[in-house]
Amino acid sequence: MDFTVAIPTYNGAERLPQLLDNLRVQKDTAHFSWRILVVDNNSSDNTAALVKQYQSQWANLQQAQPSEQMPTLKYVFEKEQGIAHARLKAIAASDSKWLGFIDDDIIPAEDWVAEAYNFGESHPKVGAFGGEIRGEFEIDPPAGFARIQSFLALRERGPTPHQYDPENLSLPPGAAWVVRRKAWDETVPDNPKLVGRVSNAMVGGDDYEILLHMHGEDWEIWYAPAMKAAHQIPKRRFERGYLTKLSRGSGLCVCQLRMINTQTWKKPFLFLKLLASNLRRVVLHWLKYRNKMQTDLVAACEMEFFIGSFISPFYYLQNLLFPQG
Repeated sequence: MDFTVAIPTYNGAERLPQLLDNLRVQKDTAHFSWRILVVDNNSSDNTAALVKQYQSQWANLQQAQPSEQMPTLKYVFEKEQGIAHARLKAIAASDSKWLGFIDDDIIPAEDWVAEAYNFGESHPKVGAFGGEIRGEFEIDPPAGFARIQSFLALRERGPTPHQYDPENLSLPPGAAWVVRRKAWDETVPDNPKLVGRVSNAMVGGDDYEILLHMHGEDWEIWYAPAMKAAHQIPKRRFERGYLTKLSRGSGLCVCQLRMINTQTWKKPFLFLKLLASNLRRVVLHWLKYRNKMQTDLVAACEMEFFIGSFISPFYYLQNLLFPQG
């Protein structure tokens, strides 16, 4: 198998139909083999029944129209909660050269799969890559939203393909990206330190952790703008409580991520540097927005990110002593 689209999902029965319907009619895929893999991450809704229904429907369609190019649809279950565990399950359940991971609230363009496969095949040193992800909003975002849109996995970096900058944690989000199986197998450990946002924990970085391991072994990480997708963002994600918690969680993983490719003897110095630099950012941001924090949601989210980044060295120590994985 050349390409697998893996969909990690938790209670995604309401979101999956639009994504599956979209993937079934992807175009320009006749020159390679591919399948769809739904990874049910311990859902309590009817996700399993929904996928079974789709498998039956697609089998009937294929029988009625045998000349139509259709991907196969496979289902696996992962009991261990956390998207990092779901990704590991997808790797174990697939033998494809390429795996495209798509969240269940992402709607890819009609040629996303073809563009992903073609880009990977034309870049022999690429370990992972992601494309343009724009937002489809149920309500209008707050003023200044562009400053924090990356927390919601949005990426619009222009029309030209280019490499990301992993050293500065500039990387594609795991909401819609592709990994080379060989790069994963050679670099990514089976015991992730960051497992994803589980229950009330909103610590991110689970996708960046994978990419940084690849980068540490000289695999390239690219932006592929021809791969276009839309992230469906409901109004609840703009509630102040949710967005500020998400922002702090995006900062809490910073130290953990920066330590991945840091030499052991340098880690204490990096620890202190992160404390000092992020404390400075907290103070400067407070001085600039101290009278606007209650009314400016974006400024409040930025402050939560800076606070999370300042706390991240202590979160790193906690994770070192009491691993999540």
